[in-house]
Amino acid sequence: MKKFCVFGLICSALSLFPLQVQAQCLQLPKSVLFEKMTWTEIAQDISCGFKTIIIPVGGTEQSGPYIAVGKHNSRVLFQAEKIARQAGRTLVAPVVAYVPEGGTSPRTSHMRFPGTITLPPDVFERMLSSIAESFRVQGFKLVVLIGDHGGYQKDMERVAAQLNVRWQSTGAHVLYVRAYYDVIPQQYATWLRQNGYRLDVGQHADIGDTSLMLAVDPSMVREEALRHAPNPTMAQGIYGGDPRRATSTLGQPGLAMQVEAAVKAIDDARSK
Repeated sequence: MKKFCVFGLICSALSLFPLQVQAQCLQLPKSVLFEKMTWTEIAQDISCGFKTIIIPVGGTEQSGPYIAVGKHNSRVLFQAEKIARQAGRTLVAPVVAYVPEGGTSPRTSHMRFPGTITLPPDVFERMLSSIAESFRVQGFKLVVLIGDHGGYQKDMERVAAQLNVRWQSTGAHVLYVRAYYDVIPQQYATWLRQNGYRLDVGQHADIGDTSLMLAVDPSMVREEALRHAPNPTMAQGIYGGDPRRATSTLGQPGLAMQVEAAVKAIDDARSK
């Protein structure tokens, strides 16, 4: 009789176990940020179908006198978290903050200014490849690359192409989302011009760049100095646009365009 009872208890426990697992999988993680989770939490999420991870690539560079040098890092992390939550069953890797930003001897591009950190393109590509491979061996099946800065987009595209060839027999895939970056100089810039900011739109640290940053984290923008600034010049690190009329309200549409483009790309990749 005792044996029967013990056997019955074991069977009951085993029958409940799948339900407990299902209940755990129905609970959304408190955070989608990889670096804020324990390894056991990450393992559980992977087992519950969180097989997509976003690698957000930022950069540390000068952005004129009025935006802090971590602009791309703050912005891409903010956006990646939104994308992950909207796409569902997606985690976000730590931001890649070190990227190609110009030469050091001689000093070129943004490296002409203090506040910029650079890597050679080949080092950057090897680093991205290694990061992606780290996620593949853990069980992630879709590794998503989004980059907030234009200077390394071709490097990211090359890494994705190379890894997809290498991973052909693994069931894993790298998705490079070019549209995440392209909507800013294209769709968002057009939207700004259509709304009366035709002469203010440039390429770097302009009204769009500054408005996007204000919408993400106003503490990264020196607003008081910006409002009383003289005409912007390239010598200040502001390229081709006047940022002085920037507002967080103007930044919101651009952020929404980026999220929409990235979520669509992830959905399309999953449906293949």
